[in-house]
Amino acid sequence: MPIIDSRAPIETVGARAFTIPTDAPESDGTLEWKETTLVLASVVAGGKTGIGYSYTDASVVPLIEEKLAPVLKGKDALGIEALWQAMRVEVRNLGQVGLVATAISAVDNALWDLKGKLLGLPVSRLLGEARASIPTYGSGGFTSYDEERLAEQLAGWALDGHFAVKMKVGRDPAADPHRMAVAREAIGAETQLFVDANGALARKEALAFAEKAAEFAVCWFEEPVSSNDLEGLRLLRDRAPTGMAITTGEYGFALWTFWDLLAAGAVDVIQADATRCGGITGFMKVAALAEAHEIPLSSHCAPALHLHPCLAACRAAHMEWFHDHVRIERMLFDGAPTPSHGSVSANGEPGLGLRLKAPER
Repeated sequence: MPIIDSRAPIETVGARAFTIPTDAPESDGTLEWKETTLVLASVVAGGKTGIGYSYTDASVVPLIEEKLAPVLKGKDALGIEALWQAMRVEVRNLGQVGLVATAISAVDNALWDLKGKLLGLPVSRLLGEARASIPTYGSGGFTSYDEERLAEQLAGWALDGHFAVKMKVGRDPAADPHRMAVAREAIGAETQLFVDANGALARKEALAFAEKAAEFAVCWFEEPVSSNDLEGLRLLRDRAPTGMAITTGEYGFALWTFWDLLAAGAVDVIQADATRCGGITGFMKVAALAEAHEIPLSSHCAPALHLHPCLAACRAAHMEWFHDHVRIERMLFDGAPTPSHGSVSANGEPGLGLRLKAPER
């Protein structure tokens, strides 16, 4: 029988940046912003083009084109693990976290999209689907919002069927009990309320905040203290009110960060972001750690990208439906997912099921 060559040598690797203003000034417990940058990577092989992205800085574009592209050209596009390792080796002396990790993430995500297109399968099928759909929770509730906009946004998500909504806290802790009361009134008793301090609070301050938040049936307290403070997170996990999950992981760029969080018993739910942690390849490695520790996993932001790995990850519990990124992904891509009755499914198209929209003339 003839031997069929199934390799698909990579021909080109490129990147471009899109910086998009927010629809209003936004802030959380520790940061303020008025725009968001998405870096789109593209990889061509076998007559197909894969696209993937990261929410990062435009300076990542030359890093991809000048540092990562030469390592990948001519290599087999189907051998993603080997390509992932080759990129990590290439950046050894640049460090493996921060901007470098987001660059690798964007390219890795493009490679998965390309592999799906080459094989005619959705990425979730390539990874091995564990479920047909996954629940979503609405996320925004920025500290820059007035009461009217806060209530309107959260109530809208509750009406759309999201099982939970998340709001930002920590910029003015004294004002947050009133903001949480507004949120609870807006969403009613049945929708779960999550809060995210983005590491704004000190340990004892966070403990006191957790007690107050419990009065509004808050059941998720994200980054009550810095994600680097493993002892503080463990303190919160041990002493927070019953039924309140302590969570973090969005700033994990390397696998060892997730290992440290899980080994320290610092979280009830581990979060991961495939635009930061090494792409879908890195995300699935975090998913394996979560399964080994029997801890639920939740994706951070970038819902159009996270849909496929969340459908495959055994311990994935839900996805974040983040206001900024939902808006951006619908602006830039055809095929961006839309939840139905509080959960979302893949559209069945090969790869990630996304197509970059043609620029308006």
